[in-house]
Amino acid sequence: MPKKSRVAAIQMASSPNVSANLLEARRLIQEAVDESGANLVVLPENFAFMGDQDRDLLDLRETEGRGPLQDFLAEMASRHRIWLVGGTVPLTATHPDRVRAACLVFNDRGERVARYDKIHLFDVKLLETGERYEESATIEPGNASVVLDTPFGRLGLAVCYDLRFPELYREMLDAGMEIMALPACFTAITGKAHWEVLVRARAIENLCYVVAAAQGGYHRNGRRTHGHSMVVDPWGSVLAQVPRGAGHVCCPLDLEYLHSVRLNFPVLDHRRLTCRV
Repeated sequence: MPKKSRVAAIQMASSPNVSANLLEARRLIQEAVDESGANLVVLPENFAFMGDQDRDLLDLRETEGRGPLQDFLAEMASRHRIWLVGGTVPLTATHPDRVRAACLVFNDRGERVARYDKIHLFDVKLLETGERYEESATIEPGNASVVLDTPFGRLGLAVCYDLRFPELYREMLDAGMEIMALPACFTAITGKAHWEVLVRARAIENLCYVVAAAQGGYHRNGRRTHGHSMVVDPWGSVLAQVPRGAGHVCCPLDLEYLHSVRLNFPVLDHRRLTCRV
């Protein structure tokens, strides 16, 4: 592990203008590196595009390994010599009228080293506002969890609505997860009620770091997102957060502390039941 492992969660309020979003992401990544010394950076879900409707994603889909969004992420990682969790990128799916919401990880040489496709899709109606969401009409779900080795520890990947399914995190824990990267786009209503509670719960029950990078603000399509991007430690303490609008938070990662917590509070060794599919 590097002497100083520092992780940053980037928060944005993305628009339908891809070029403007990439300029903003570029600025925020540079700030996180230059001002805060980040060497692991997590972008929010849909960092490059928040369209008027979900189906607008179809026009932006890329083939795995090729496309301007993937090129942008590779460039940012190699230019700043960071590991970069690239929010989500719409990649081609097996169904011609769907995309995969792919969370891609690039190492500090700009090489793509992992891909996680969002498993749980946000098909809900919010009674308070009448908002209705049907991600499954546009997104084809993934079917496998992902945990990878990094210089900072074993990194697990999840996206937004995945946060509500603890069995996914248990599977990643069993694969050695120590840090969780969570790009997200929680609505204002669900975020106010559940965001911090769920982020902290996933950290506490798995005794891991959670790096939650969210959309946070008003979007042209009328959507309001909760924001409150944060880094939470294995004891469930919120180390830092940014409420609304564009910005970043950056915190050190201390695996010695994580291992000490797991050793002295061995709740993970006390498990007696396992989830069965």
